Amino acid sequence: MQVVRLLEADGVDVVRDGRYLLRGITFSVEAGQHWAVLGANGAGKSTLLGLLGAVNHPTRGTVKVLGRQLGRVDIRDLRAHLGHVDPRHPLRSPLSARQVVLTGATGTIEPDPFRKPSAEQLAHAEELIDTLGVAHRAEAAWPTLSQGERGRVLIARALMPLPRLLLLDEPATGLDLTAREQLLGALDDLRGRYPELASVLVTHHLEELPASTTHALLLRDGEAVACGTADEVLRSGPVSDAFRHPILITREDGRWSARTRR
Repeated sequence: MQVVRLLEADGVDVVRDGRYLLRGITFSVEAGQHWAVLGANGAGKSTLLGLLGAVNHPTRGTVKVLGRQLGRVDIRDLRAHLGHVDPRHPLRSPLSARQVVLTGATGTIEPDPFRKPSAEQLAHAEELIDTLGVAHRAEAAWPTLSQGERGRVLIARALMPLPRLLLLDEPATGLDLTAREQLLGALDDLRGRYPELASVLVTHHLEELPASTTHALLLRDGEAVACGTADEVLRSGPVSDAFRHPILITREDGRWSARTRR
């Protein structure tokens, strides 16, 4: 079986004002894999996601996104094939949830008045809205949606252009327990429905990882502490090392939890 690598980072450094934000990062993401990137605040998670999302360039090393190397390709072309979920979506007008999802087809914040959605796009939007469990709120205005509903709407929006890779930047930020569990359940369902889709989810809470997580990268001060399958990496030793704190990791029903090891 041919291996399809959607992301490749090789010896990546990111230096700003003489300070290393990332140093020597090497890993790859294949089709169907679901990666978690974890670390304390300031570990370099957001910087790495910016590289993977073709927003920034490395200072040294190479990053290939969908087989094309950053610095040798128009990054606007790459972004059209990536689904980026940012809970800080800068929408200011009271669009309905359905309208927000449809803006994913044009890659704009507001609807493009010169590009009307096709019948196929409308049908795809309805399928995604249903898959993410927000069909009952499709007509609700964005300001009236709960934080959890907004998160699921933004995931549906990111999937509108049929991306091969989904990037999730702390999608459970600010969610209460129920909303978090609904979001993670929706991600598990989504991954089952689209088996070739790959994803990278950034967080610093293991409780925010879906059970369908397959791989993990632990960062500390911009360097990789551990990288590999979730079973290998998300253990007490590597996580304690990454967070510089004695942590006990347990897993039950496919989900991880963390607490101080006494």
